[in-house]
Amino acid sequence: VQLQASGGGVVQAGGSPSLSCAASGHAFSRYTVSWFRQAPEKEREFVAVISWLGDNLYYADSVKGRFTISRAKNTMYLQMTSLKPEDTAVYYCAAQLVGTDPYNPDGYGYWGQGTLVTVSS
Repeated sequence: VQLQASGGGVVQAGGSPSLSCAASGHAFSRYTVSWFRQAPEKEREFVAVISWLGDNLYYADSVKGRFTISRAKNTMYLQMTSLKPEDTAVYYCAAQLVGTDPYNPDGYGYWGQGTLVTVSS
């Protein structure tokens, strides 16, 4: 499975960009998938996860109520709203949760290359 993230860029605070992650391979539809982000000089952190059926979704407290994760066929999405400067980071999509902890980046088998979101104040 190969993942290709897109949709990043420079956005004003309060903006509502959407990120996409296109996947190759038929197995993607059976994977739990997530978004993570990594700000400069910080560790990669969990943002949101969605189960393969799309019926279980969880969010980091820092984005709850502002971000929405979704998926359709071989693509996953992250709709972001009310962006803040602290949301500035490289956003990564991840697939195939092989462990039991969706919040741990070490538990994923596939990663996209990341897309930078810069929020200007």
